[in-house]
Formats: sequence, structure tokens, C-alpha cells
Amino acid sequence: MMKRMMLLGLLALALPMAAFADSSSDYNSSNGTLAGNSAGLSYSNSVLVSITNGSGLVAGNLGSVTFTTGALSSGSVQFGGTFAAGGTFTITSNGLNGAPPAGTVFTGSFSSPVSWTLNPNSATPGVAMPPNEYLLSGNVTGTWSNGTTGSGNITLTLFAGKNPFSGSASVSSADTGFAGSAVPEPGTLGLLGTGLIGLAGVLRRKLKA
Repeated sequence: MMKRMMLLGLLALALPMAAFADSSSDYNSSNGTLAGNSAGLSYSNSVLVSITNGSGLVAGNLGSVTFTTGALSSGSVQFGGTFAAGGTFTITSNGLNGAPPAGTVFTGSFSSPVSWTLNPNSATPGVAMPPNEYLLSGNVTGTWSNGTTGSGNITLTLFAGKNPFSGSASVSSADTGFAGSAVPEPGTLGLLGTGLIGLAGVLRRKLKA
């Protein structure tokens, strides 16, 4: 009996972490405007078009995704480079079409430098002068609306036209994929395990009596 109760205590410590590790969601946005210069880039006026999580897929006009980056640390805005970590990152829900309750769903910032890459060979069949394609990607950390921590990444694709990016352009697609993880206080988990082990001791004494 003692061994069984100790096993249950260890299981109780492991299960919450396993459940939290499986918690993941994909938030996909489209449209919007990317603007900025060497001081940093900002993404605004987007439409959150889909949310995929353990409950399935929800699609429609669900809210928005906005962000700002740190300042340019290397390269150039026109031909690709790297922006510093920091800035802001926010996912907002309008509460419609099965979206989460209206308000801020996630808020955070870039936890690592943001890559800004120009792909000049993004040829479009039948187009003599294909538009310049830019790819922005970076890692984000922050907090979900329920207070738990989350981390993930964003990938954004932009076609700036025949000329290099000059300060503002419409975004063709963006994808934000997050693996949200709730991090309970270690003390809380320790108390839970200690309590169960203590309960095992009480039961053992009663069985011997």
C-alpha cells in the first residue's frame, strides 16, 4: 500500500507537467501592414483568421495580431538583416465566431533576434519582374490571458512589389505558432506530493492498527 501511495504521489507531480506540455495552439493571421525603418518594424491592422488547438479549428474574423521589433542590429531594412530582441507581441480576440473571450489572449515580446530576409529569387511564373519577397521570423515569450507563460515563434511573409521594402507594405500572410505551457509554482507541486505521501503514512498506520 505504501509503495502504491508513493507511486501516486510521483504521478501527481508528473501529470500536471505532462498536461501542460501538451497544451499548444496555432494562431494564424493575414493581411495587415508592416512598416518601419532601422529603429524597428511594426505589424498592424491584421486579421486573426484561424485558431487551432486541442478543441479543433476555429476560423473567421477572430481578432488581430500586432507586434513591434527592436532596432536593426545588422544588415539593412531594404536588403535583409537582423533586428534586436525585445519589442512587443500581442494577440487580441474579438470574442466572435467561437474565438476566446474578447480581450488580450497573449502578450509578450521577442526573446531572440528577429531575422529579416530578402529572397530576390522568388520568381512568379509569367511575371518578368517578380515582387521582392521578405520573410520575417523570430521567437516570442510572454503570458496567456490566464496568467500562464507561453512561448513560440512567428513567421511572416511580405511581398513588397518590384522595388525593395521602403518603409511600408501590405502583408500577404503571417503564421504564429505557439506552444503554450503553464508553469505552476514548484512549492505548490511539492506540497501536493508531500501531502499525498503523508496521507500514505496515515493509511499505513491505520492498516497496522
